[in-house]
This record gives sequence, structure tokens and C-alpha cells, in this order.
Amino acid sequence: MSTPVPAGSLRPTRTGTRTLEAGPLGPVEVTLQDRDRTRTFLLLHGGGGLETMTGFADLLAERTHSRVLLPTHPGFGGTPKAAGLTGVTALAQAYVALLDELDLTDVTVIGNSFGGWLAAEVALQHSPRVSGAVIVDAMGIAVEGHPMTDVRGKTTEEIRAYSWYDPGKAPAPAGAGDSGPSPDVQALIGYAGPAMTDPTLAERLGGIDVPVQVVWGESDRIVDPEYGKAYAAAIPGATFTLLPRTGHLPQLETPEELLGALLDLSR
Repeated sequence: MSTPVPAGSLRPTRTGTRTLEAGPLGPVEVTLQDRDRTRTFLLLHGGGGLETMTGFADLLAERTHSRVLLPTHPGFGGTPKAAGLTGVTALAQAYVALLDELDLTDVTVIGNSFGGWLAAEVALQHSPRVSGAVIVDAMGIAVEGHPMTDVRGKTTEEIRAYSWYDPGKAPAPAGAGDSGPSPDVQALIGYAGPAMTDPTLAERLGGIDVPVQVVWGESDRIVDPEYGKAYAAAIPGATFTLLPRTGHLPQLETPEELLGALLDLSR
């Protein structure tokens, strides 16, 4: 069920669907882009959907000659969502099942925004297949004095204004339905809940036992840098890197700087 790779392609990508048997969750269907190289990264997008991560997936694959997996979270982009996927932990379990099915080892999980929360939950599954995590402008915890911006009811244009250091450089909205919340925001709420936080998460982050890098945009207005510092402080041994002239979506706004931070920290 995958598309053919053009001959001579510099970044061979296969897109297809996999039905996973995720234990008590039952069958879970996941749509997956696979940039197949050697080292493996699992990239997890945020509430903005797959398109917020595809360009960085290509950049990461090309510069590091790595295998880059980029799933669409079930329910996003019009994809089916299994009934058992009732929260972030369940989705993390599904992705661990994906790594098992692909028989992968030494996987680094990278997630932005909601995907950063999800990356932390994947790390908390203690899978021997996961060797590290990179959490980029994540959500999910509650930090006193630094509340997350409530995106419910905001238009795509309003969310962009909170998400970018320079909103004028943000991509134009796709389609005419920009007057209300996007379908992917509704899918996000389906996993994260209306408050988009888990009151147990901050304490549970102390159980992560793989190396973690926390990377944050200095101008993030969805979750500010102090929120990011609290995220890093909750994870044993985590490093914290602040990216200047960057908002909530470093992989879109300053991808070279994000890649440089990842490579510097992994040396």
C-alpha cells in the first residue's frame, strides 16, 4: 500500500498505512511516511497537523542520512481513529507497537507541541527500542504563573500569530475554511482534552530514564520559555536549549537552527 519511490530520488519516501495490534487497544490504523536511511528518528507532529513536520523530516533525513518515520496521528488529516485511542498515553502505546512491528532499535523520538507531550509519553513507556527523546515547545504540564494559551475557538490565523516570532513569514492558510478551529485542532482536543494538560504528567516525567533534550523558541506565545524550563527541570538530566527569533514551531520557522541544536546536543 505504499507509493513507488522515483529513481534517483535524494530523499526516498514511502507513504502507506499500517494496522497495528496494540494490545488492549485492539487494531489501530496509522498512516505513515517513511524516509528510509540508517539511524532512526520518529517525528511526532503537533496540533497543526502533518504539514508542520514534513519539511523538517526531509531536512533531517538528508543532513543526517537517517531513517525518518513521520506518522499522521490517527484522527488527524481525515485519517481513521481507533476507538481505543482515548488519550495521549494510549497513542504513545500505539507508537511503541509500531516500533515493535518494524523491529527498530536505537530510536530517537522528536516531538513538537502536542507531539512533544506525546514524545514524553513514549519515553515513559520504557521501550528498549527508544534511546532518547527531543521535546520541542511541548504542552501537557501545568506551570503556575505560565499558563498555556487556550487555542479553543481561535482561528488558524490567530493561532499563527501566537505561534510565530514573525507571523508575516507564516505560510498562508490552506483553503477557505479559516474562520473557525481547524479539524486538526478538534482532533488534538480529542486526545489532550479541553484543557490540553495532564495534572499527573509533571510528576511522571521524573520517571523518564533515557537522555532528553528540551528545545524551545524564545518567542513562543503558546507555551512560554519559563514553561519550557519547568518541563526540562521535571526530567532527570534533561538539557534545555533556547532558540532566538523563534516561536512555537522551530521546525518551520528556524529549521536550520533546530537541526543545529539537535546535532550539537547529540555529539
